[in-house]
Amino acid sequence: MPPLNQPVTLTPAQVADLNSKLSTMRHEINNHLALIVAAVELIRLKPETTPRMMETIVGQPARTTASLLKFTTEFEKAMEITRS
Repeated sequence: MPPLNQPVTLTPAQVADLNSKLSTMRHEINNHLALIVAAVELIRLKPETTPRMMETIVGQPARTTASLLKFTTEFEKAMEITRS
């Protein structure tokens, strides 16, 4: 692979694979955000659910970060990018 400051050409298969990985990541992150919104709405409607819903809310940032890490790891592997 050329240095990162050089143009890169992707095959149609690589573009399709990248698009699939991006789609999966978007879906996962959307799910995490939807859980946060749903938990907050439930807390608003039923304050007695606060302790349980807070557990849901607190866990979502780590899950979102894990989704991003999974994508970047797969992307770097597919593009043969190594970190120094």
